[in-house]
Amino acid sequence: MELIRKASSRDLAAVNRLLEQVLRIHHNGRPDLFRGEGKKYTDAALEAIFANPETPVFVYERDSEVLGYAFCALTFQNSGSLQPLTSLYIDDICVDEKARGQGIGTKLFGHVRKFAREQGCHNITLHVWECNHPALKFYEAMGMQPQFTSMEIIL
Repeated sequence: MELIRKASSRDLAAVNRLLEQVLRIHHNGRPDLFRGEGKKYTDAALEAIFANPETPVFVYERDSEVLGYAFCALTFQNSGSLQPLTSLYIDDICVDEKARGQGIGTKLFGHVRKFAREQGCHNITLHVWECNHPALKFYEAMGMQPQFTSMEIIL
């Protein structure tokens, strides 16, 4: 049986395991920016994120095992020359490396899209590292396109 639901405290170990996988991908692609070890969030910070209605985290579960997540955040724009609108920002989507290629990411993205529509969001946004070619291809396959370009020069 499979389902996508909001994350809770019982998901801490699984989410931490998946966050480690994401860290490895980022470290391998940009070791100048990402450490090889460490945690993005403490367990207390994760629990606060899970509890906040403006930062929903969805987990994909099959046969009682969490195999993926989507960290999201509702963002609100209403200042200056920008149109007032609500966006859903995807901070991170991860599918367990042992379960990739099974359509789990597509299901998570579809769930996030449905949630964003239900919240009255204008769009879904995210940032993806140029070195993460599989993620870039996935997001393009989901219909996403560049909104703006962020550039750097390493000194």
